[in-house]
Amino acid sequence: MMAKHETVEVRTRGKGTYEITGEVARIVKASGVMVGTVTVFIRHTSASLIIYENADPSARTDLHAYFETIVPEEGDYVHTLEGPDDTTSHLRMALTRTSEVVPIAAGRMTLGTWQGIFVFEHRRASHTRWVDVAVLGV
Repeated sequence: MMAKHETVEVRTRGKGTYEITGEVARIVKASGVMVGTVTVFIRHTSASLIIYENADPSARTDLHAYFETIVPEEGDYVHTLEGPDDTTSHLRMALTRTSEVVPIAAGRMTLGTWQGIFVFEHRRASHTRWVDVAVLGV
């Protein structure tokens, strides 16, 4: 059994999706694991991870607009310590995920043709996000 762990720094420029598929793939390749899994985990409560279409950016534009509709910043929120997007960023994170697990076969992630791994930033301001990538297998 082999294991490898790396932490990836992702600098965001405010709300949106930031693809990290290539960085995760690089870590998988460096691990030498041929069959196993890679777990990707984000250490934040106001950003999340998603596996989403990476071929056509308009798909992500629709995703961003949808989240603005289902969790609008204008609301009667109690938790606003860090600004008007404080509660909404936490709610958006709760509706998505903080981790993803992807199988590895033949030394590569088995993502579908149009799938990519993204950090989904829910805050308006730029942030540095920390993502743990753990590879386990043989």
